[in-house]
Amino acid sequence: MTTALCEPQTSHAGKPGFADWHKLPNGLNESQVKFFHDNGFIVVENALPMEDVLALREEAVQICRGDLGTYSGWVGPHEGQSPDQIMRQYLCIHFPHKIGPVCKSTIGHPVIVDVLSKSVSPDIKAMQSMLFIKAAGKPGQAWHQDEDYIPTRDRSLTGAWIAMDDATLQNGCLWVIPGSHKPGVLWPQEYHQKPEFDCAEESVNFPYHDEDAIPVEVKAGAIVFFNGYLLHRSLRNVAASGYRRALVNHYCSAQTLLPWGDPKQSPVAKHDYRDIIMICGRDPYAYKGTVEIARPSVRPSGEGGCESWRPKKKLE
Repeated sequence: MTTALCEPQTSHAGKPGFADWHKLPNGLNESQVKFFHDNGFIVVENALPMEDVLALREEAVQICRGDLGTYSGWVGPHEGQSPDQIMRQYLCIHFPHKIGPVCKSTIGHPVIVDVLSKSVSPDIKAMQSMLFIKAAGKPGQAWHQDEDYIPTRDRSLTGAWIAMDDATLQNGCLWVIPGSHKPGVLWPQEYHQKPEFDCAEESVNFPYHDEDAIPVEVKAGAIVFFNGYLLHRSLRNVAASGYRRALVNHYCSAQTLLPWGDPKQSPVAKHDYRDIIMICGRDPYAYKGTVEIARPSVRPSGEGGCESWRPKKKLE
């Protein structure tokens, strides 16, 4: 099956789905919102100025070094090690905004507010952040849908993938299957033994092929927005050196009850994850308050195998 892109009236450098923030005096326009709904993704270039990107890079070093606090999976102490030596020991750190003030401030970035309030809901909450380091030689992540991990039920889950480096074919940029979000189906997942990917599961048996996918190469400072049902993946960083760093935040409509985490405290139909940050609009469940639940942790990258991390019964 070949998936056709629905090109918007306005695109950057002739690329469907690319918009230059510098050329959008009123933010995202209707044709670009339509592109997002039709294809499941859109790229906003020049969303962050370089000084903001540099601040994120510096904080990434501080987080990996443990300067802002240690966390589950931290492999320090890192005395005597260079920033490069330190960062190469990490692939991804979940919830960096819990200890990193720059990461936290980026959650409510004006470009993110504009895009999500126009394309998802006027009321938006954030529930997760992830800091990807991905040094040369590090693996990518197999085909998956973010809704497999963060259930919104109303299909409002959206990722904002902030490029901290130029993301290229060589260093492991994102690949997406345009339109694969439309069925609203969560395809089966299986654990794999593919060394080019990290330890996370791989989506299988979906009605698309690798040939339907397109690479999303972007410059540092761009933000890739994509729907939680969109099939996407990244490949190994095969560049001779360097990184493909990205800060990825996840959002959904504030109207959705978010049945994430342990539902034992309430019936599953009413379970609502409340470790959230409102970035715009009104929270209809504000009377519940918020709760500190998540803490930073390191995602296993696969070096040394994944057997100790995966449930034994799910191994191939």
